Amino acid sequence: MPIAAVNDIQIHYRLEGEGPETIVLVNGLADDLTTWDYQIPAFLEAGYRVLRFDNRGVGQTSKPEGPYTSRMLADDAKALVDHLGITDFHLMGTSMGGMISQEYAINYGSDLRSLVLSCTYAAPGPFCSRLFTVWAELAPTHGVPFIMREVTLWAFTQDFFETRPSELAAFEDEMAAMPWPAEAYLSQLNVIREHDTTDRLSRITVPTLVQAGEEDVLIPVRLSRRLHKGIPDAEWATTRGGHACLWEHPDQFNTTLLEFWARHRRAASPAG
Repeated sequence: MPIAAVNDIQIHYRLEGEGPETIVLVNGLADDLTTWDYQIPAFLEAGYRVLRFDNRGVGQTSKPEGPYTSRMLADDAKALVDHLGITDFHLMGTSMGGMISQEYAINYGSDLRSLVLSCTYAAPGPFCSRLFTVWAELAPTHGVPFIMREVTLWAFTQDFFETRPSELAAFEDEMAAMPWPAEAYLSQLNVIREHDTTDRLSRITVPTLVQAGEEDVLIPVRLSRRLHKGIPDAEWATTRGGHACLWEHPDQFNTTLLEFWARHRRAASPAG
């Protein structure tokens, strides 16, 4: 797999497709670039080139001492796209990736054609802050695999638990098997605990879609709504499922994003 040496770290990435426009995907907490396996075929079929990568601290990307911040990881993404010569692209981030994408849009907005913020917030508020404190306390004693397995309780809906147990078991096994030191997990966890763009959202001026899983309890929909209201002229959409709606109901998730991007593609050059 290709590795880019940028911003004093090595970033593992995958660039696929030959389309004239690029979608850059940013993963959530503890997720590597395989997060997007349910999205890539649809995005490539729609004619896009797609860049995905492991954030600092996870997968095959470097794991320097933390803590990390959403701005730090946005700077990593900026360094990677500059290294690859990618401009005028569609940026999409889910959960922690949505927080990183907010910082990117605030600080490097001229790079972007559009922005999608999925299942994310501008600030965590008291409910999420308390939950993430519990995770921080559990990681050193119970280990990251324990937390990752139990995250499914928050990420998937009750319907998924009741009607798709074999798929649930596969997700839990995969998440619990991730070889990840607690120090790296805590460094990334700091991103979602400290992220706050509340007073800077008005600086996001590119076409923006804020999307939420309609049953999201990990990042409550009301927080995504609050984010949406803070971004000038942002669009709003919900799709079936919870926080992991991109895995639980990928077809509707993918269609919602592709319809938004279709409205913001570059105009075709006139023939001749």
